[in-house]
Amino acid sequence: MNIEKAVLGLNELSGYIKDFLTRNPEDYSEIDVEFEQMLKRSEIENPWFTIDNQKFALKQWSELLTVDNINNWLTEYSPSKTSKKVGLILAGNIPLVGLHDVISVILSNHIPLIKLSSKDRLMIPFLLKKWKEFSDEEIKFEFVEKLVNFDAVIATGSNNTARYLEYYFKNHLSIIRKNRTSVAVLKGDEKEDDLKLLANDIFQYFGLGCRNVTRVFIPEDFLIDRLFESFLDFKEIINHNKYANNYDYNRAVYLLNQDKFWDNNFVMLKEDEKLFSPLSVINFSRYSSLDEVKNFIEENEENIQCIVAKDELGIASIPFGEAQNPSLKTYADNVDTMKFLEVI
Repeated sequence: MNIEKAVLGLNELSGYIKDFLTRNPEDYSEIDVEFEQMLKRSEIENPWFTIDNQKFALKQWSELLTVDNINNWLTEYSPSKTSKKVGLILAGNIPLVGLHDVISVILSNHIPLIKLSSKDRLMIPFLLKKWKEFSDEEIKFEFVEKLVNFDAVIATGSNNTARYLEYYFKNHLSIIRKNRTSVAVLKGDEKEDDLKLLANDIFQYFGLGCRNVTRVFIPEDFLIDRLFESFLDFKEIINHNKYANNYDYNRAVYLLNQDKFWDNNFVMLKEDEKLFSPLSVINFSRYSSLDEVKNFIEENEENIQCIVAKDELGIASIPFGEAQNPSLKTYADNVDTMKFLEVI
């Protein structure tokens, strides 16, 4: 495969997506109409994939897939001299969550055998078709219902599914990913804009991604009202039927159990040591020393995808508002996919 043509093809795909997202519908070409209809079908098949969320994901990818970004990423790796077949079992919790794996395999000079998630089965095929056109048919990929005749596998699933996958693929080179979530650490002197950015990290994609914050650490004297005030830009989330069902269910459970929680009619805050929280609920805990937070993070490292905090806290973290903006060098579960693909 000609890697240079593939990279240029991705750059063209990036430009096409940017144009599509900014173009007036009255000026749509035939392929633009097909693209828009595909997004609408995707939302019908999976109501969590709203048009807005799909377009947010597309915008993020369009900004990543430039020649400079891709080449800067690839300089650390060497493409394989021999193409192998790599099975990909993709997740479907948020739009295009499996695209990074697909791109990684192709740019490593391998052929992905792609088992799509039933929740995200339209967008990736559409984009790969366009990438192939823009790359002069250089790239190769296959969509499969069952993985057979493969040399390695990258699979993503729940913790229960991962145990099955680890057993099933025990005789193959593999990366098996499990459930992860993200946390935020507040110092207490954050400005209103910081907390509004944190709200993006919590509510983008309805909180369904592993990079969404589900647990917040706050100082002992931090006012809960400050969080609720920063969430107000997302109050319309309760109008989404599936989200509202989760909110109503979890609220009813807490009331029946006489659990203590704080509620603003579209999200609940619960003082809880658990890392993972139910959809529509954010767990929080108060700390008196940052050492408490660091110990928790260290003990739960394998379950944490990313940490949102100020640099000055001395915790390896990303800035507020950046949880859903990973770079090409950001790997799920912190396992370097490209290094893995170099040695298969």
